[in-house]
Amino acid sequence: MKQEIAQSPNRLPSSFVDLLKGIIRHPAVVGAESSFFRHLQRELEERNATVTWYEGLLVAQGNEPYRQFFSAHIDRHGLICTGPNEFQYAAFVTGARSDLLGNSVSEQFMLEIVDRFNGEKVYAYEPWSGAYLGTGEICNAYICEFRNNLIFEITGLQHVVAGTPVAFRDKLVLTADMVQGQLDNALTAAILVYLFEVGYTGTAFFTAQEEAGKSWRFLLEWFRRFGGTTNQLIVLDTSPFPTYEEACSQDLILRNRDANASFNSELSKEIAAVCQRLNVRTSYKDEYIEQKNLVREKEGLPPLSVGSTELGRIISTSNGLVDGTTLQIPCSGYHTMNEKACKRSILSMIRVLRSLSDAK
Repeated sequence: MKQEIAQSPNRLPSSFVDLLKGIIRHPAVVGAESSFFRHLQRELEERNATVTWYEGLLVAQGNEPYRQFFSAHIDRHGLICTGPNEFQYAAFVTGARSDLLGNSVSEQFMLEIVDRFNGEKVYAYEPWSGAYLGTGEICNAYICEFRNNLIFEITGLQHVVAGTPVAFRDKLVLTADMVQGQLDNALTAAILVYLFEVGYTGTAFFTAQEEAGKSWRFLLEWFRRFGGTTNQLIVLDTSPFPTYEEACSQDLILRNRDANASFNSELSKEIAAVCQRLNVRTSYKDEYIEQKNLVREKEGLPPLSVGSTELGRIISTSNGLVDGTTLQIPCSGYHTMNEKACKRSILSMIRVLRSLSDAK
């Protein structure tokens, strides 16, 4: 596999592509991830991982489970039926949000793109089994002035009852240099599964309800029950940029901190050193946001959020039990059906994670 990457810097392994296609096609709307966990369990066990379920968490382990800890969330954005022919953004319902405060990256972006969902094809499914319940099309999306929340109207799903999740239809596209679809966070979940295929022996966590701000609790509970006295975690995700060109100006994204906590600087430096050795271009997202905000301040614009991540919440709450850092794939089209990521970035993450695992 290393030889294939070295010879073809934009060629994804065919087995990884097949895996990603299957993962993206299976629904995993935030708050309704159970059927996806079963799909993931089969893929992992076929690759000789030992799989255990906990509330909101799937844990896959090789034969050296305490050698390395990687994590990725598996929930994706979608809708949930909240009344007769009424659908709301699932992340806000699952997170028990009564209104939009506009104080997160996700909310700021949603308020900007509310009109982009018109015409999107969707389908309803039974939350536990994943059974298909019908297809529809979004005909209207708006902010309700009374509830200050995002409401969707859909043709074709009038029969659906309250509590039913509705997923966006798969639109995975592959070009010579790019992957496009609903990538957050099917992409890094697929990378973790693929790692077991190529010999990963540590532990991989797959968390639910990250988009609703709840996943960190499930992960922290595992470390409280089964972790050591100190635990070093690397959380994988995508990282949004305004344009595809800007996303592709680097291969991977690191962070010094988020809005909740500072990350492990030594681990970040270790990953940065591996990236440099492998000729992988990196940048730090918090520094990028800080530079953007200096310009916005001069222009009289409100500051951008530095972001609230799963890892930051864990670090700030664990009292030293867990620390670590993040590694992210830059993308554009954040939280839409047309997220784009460079194949070079995907391959870079696979190479870096394999190098980190081999070094342990």
